[in-house]
Amino acid sequence: MDLGLTGRAAFVAGSSKGMGRAIAEGFAAEGADVGMCARGGDALRDAADAVRAQGVRVVATVADVSVAAQATAAVERTVAELGRLDALVVNAGGPGPGQFEELDDAQWDATYQMTFKSAVHLIRAALPALRTSDAASIVFVSSSSVRQPIPGLTLSNSVRGAVAGLARTLADELAPGVRVNTLLPGRIRTERQLELARAAGTASLEERWAMLSRDVPLARIGEPAEFARVAVFLSSAAASYVTGAMLAVDGGLIRSVV
Repeated sequence: MDLGLTGRAAFVAGSSKGMGRAIAEGFAAEGADVGMCARGGDALRDAADAVRAQGVRVVATVADVSVAAQATAAVERTVAELGRLDALVVNAGGPGPGQFEELDDAQWDATYQMTFKSAVHLIRAALPALRTSDAASIVFVSSSSVRQPIPGLTLSNSVRGAVAGLARTLADELAPGVRVNTLLPGRIRTERQLELARAAGTASLEERWAMLSRDVPLARIGEPAEFARVAVFLSSAAASYVTGAMLAVDGGLIRSVV
């Protein structure tokens, strides 16, 4: 299927590694130019080089998207250099682990800034350019915790629900010109899982992967590229009648029927 992304432009936040990098690579594979940002300069340069090697233009900006000025600068630089913006992928690092009684106000505030306010900053910056596209899309990268809370991830379980509410509201407010959808990744093989494994004191990485696979109907964890293909599809004209959706990419982990 031709997704119709050749010559279009996408901006992917948090794209130096993990699912963000895989999404940037997925856009490039479909012929789209890509704006990228992340806090870590070395990792971002490596990721940008890999995306650029696919023959597309890449604008990579070191930025902390929880800071409004930095998020705005990254998006505006991308639009200035690529000349357009058709797709925005809202993505940021996951909140740290912890149960309610272990968390202080600083941790709650930091999570709100990184998980919620970063989305606000990115969308505000991107909307002027998105409104000029004939196939504009915003995709939120969230978590399966929106529908099924994950033990030990109180911050994520709480704040991601607010982001899901924002996304669904924007699907109404920005229609028909801009489609807005949310992806709910389950257990994907990323650095995030490594961090959670260390926090849980898992004996080995292999043990972690085996443990995470036990209750997944497809009997394995997902690969970043598998998740990225869904994000790129939702951002394309091939998904032109899809908006307001929350789609799980989790191997069947979430069992709820709503």
